[in-house]
Amino acid sequence: MKKLSKKALNGSFWRWYYGNLTGFSHEHMQTFGYMWAMLPIIEELYDTKEEQCKAMETYYPFFNTEPQIGTIIVGITAGLEEARANGADDIDDEMINGIRAGLMGPLAGIGDSLIVGTLIPILLGIAIGLAEGGSVIGPIFYIVVWNALITWFQKWIYNKGYELGGSAVEVIVGEQATALRESVIVMGQVVVGAMAASWIGIQTKFQIATDSEGKPVTLQSKLDGALPKVLPLCFVLLCWWLMAKKGISAIKILLLMIIVGIAGTLIGFFGTPPSA
Repeated sequence: MKKLSKKALNGSFWRWYYGNLTGFSHEHMQTFGYMWAMLPIIEELYDTKEEQCKAMETYYPFFNTEPQIGTIIVGITAGLEEARANGADDIDDEMINGIRAGLMGPLAGIGDSLIVGTLIPILLGIAIGLAEGGSVIGPIFYIVVWNALITWFQKWIYNKGYELGGSAVEVIVGEQATALRESVIVMGQVVVGAMAASWIGIQTKFQIATDSEGKPVTLQSKLDGALPKVLPLCFVLLCWWLMAKKGISAIKILLLMIIVGIAGTLIGFFGTPPSA
């Protein structure tokens, strides 16, 4: 009975970790990075070049997913290849590619929501806070924590994928996993919303009147009395509306906000209120 060695599994993992975008193109996306990661597995399981070449043909079709959480697919197919090399009749090219194609879409959505849309903004928010005043602790924190956390996570899910094999499909996209994923996404949205209120500072120094003592009464003071942080809230909602409803890219919105900020400052609308 053939059993993959730790050397082959580690080699496969590190090849995916560093090279999942190798030879990236619109036609193949992550296909060649995937093939490179599977090469140590195929070379150890199959003896002749003919067998190895035939097995590698399984991984030539198009592949693309979120790189970090998509690591589990490489682990799953490593386990499936081991079973196929040991004579499992129900595992063939069609079955392996069916699992790859079936998982790459859902995992891309999970990874984009949890890692790109939640984990990275949270870590960056903490790092920005630590970097306040020009401290180097912020960037050092992000670099160290991100790399340590994501390396451990990817290695863990690779090994879990290898152990589970084909049964990992239900674990990843089943009802319980979907409920857990949605709960984490909601929690992440709450955290990101709190970060927006903390780190987006927009104020207006527009004066609307003077009080009985001749002191200026600013629009900002009235807004704070009714709903504190309402301008940052409007800013976030406007950006969301432009991207989600109007399909405007983040780069164009950034340029628009720069123009609005400069214009608003020049006409005296944006700025620190005199009473602050």
